[in-house]
Parts: sequence; C-alpha cells; structure tokens
Amino acid sequence: MTSVRRVADLESRVADNDHEALRVWLRWLSCSQRIQQALRSRLLRQFHVTLPQFDLMAQLERHPGGLTMRELSHLLMVTGGNVTGVTDRLEAERLVARRPHPTDGRRTSVRLTDAGVRAFRKMAAVHEQWVIELFDGWSTRQRREAHVLLGALEQHLTAMAPAAERRPRGGRATIARPRYPREVRR
Repeated sequence: MTSVRRVADLESRVADNDHEALRVWLRWLSCSQRIQQALRSRLLRQFHVTLPQFDLMAQLERHPGGLTMRELSHLLMVTGGNVTGVTDRLEAERLVARRPHPTDGRRTSVRLTDAGVRAFRKMAAVHEQWVIELFDGWSTRQRREAHVLLGALEQHLTAMAPAAERRPRGGRATIARPRYPREVRR
C-alpha cells in the first residue's frame, strides 16, 4: 500500500538518503497539491467555479473598491492573459463587473457585483469548512507549530531573496486568502 501512495505523489522522487530539506520540500509540495486538488474539485462540483475564479473573487472581496487587471495579476501571481480569461468568465456570470478606473481613465477597475459578493460569501464559508476538515489530521498544537515554522521559513526566504525580488509586506503577492464572514471564523 505504501509503495502505491509513494508512486502517486512527488515524494516518489526522493530516496531515504536524500537530504532532509529535499524530503521536507517534496512532502510539503505533495500535501499542497493534494489540498489544492481537493479544493478544486469541491469548488467545481458544488459551486461550478474554478479555483482561479474563487481566488480572483477572494482578492476582489478583500478590495471592495476594485482592482485593476495589473493589480489582480500581481496579487494572483499569474499573467495578465490569465486574469483576463478568468475575469471574462466571471463577468459573463455577472459575478464581477469592469468599470472605468476612478482616477485614471486609461485603466479599468474590476469589482464584485452584489451577486458576486453574495456568491463569494457563500463559497467562502463552505471553503473554510473544507480547509478545517483537510487539516483535521493535525491537533490545534500541531497547526500552531506548523504556522510558526512556516513563518520562520518565510522570513528566511525573504531575507535570502535579492532586493529586486523583495516586495513590501503590504504589496507582496500571496495566494488569495478569502476573508470569511464573521460568523464562520473561529
């Protein structure tokens, strides 16, 4: 049974004598891919929304004044073409709307529509429960320890990055973290 699992994920690339950092990295990638796949399939099955659509809506929910396509591309760490395609699909569903930018007529701002806000909040509440379920294999203490350890790794990686790669804390690109409705937060 173990050999079948190892073949199916990234950890099959390492041997017991490989450096521990490599083994940790590949286990982390394997877990991350499994979590993303679970969320992708659940979002599609239950809400008929892709993970990139959910991520874009999460960013817009965090910025109710709207974001430009360039800002969305930066925050989602994808190309402008990807953002355009995702935005086009959400606009066709009337979940987002493009408007002239309030201060620069050459740019367009994208915002969630009222229907988009309602749909996203519904999805975010369910998404949060899925994430909680996916991490139920860890105790509260283990989740807190993992959070601290990953924070330390993030600081180390930030310090190692050349100055050109660093971004100010408030403007750094992150994986979209939905802002959950208050009644769902713990």
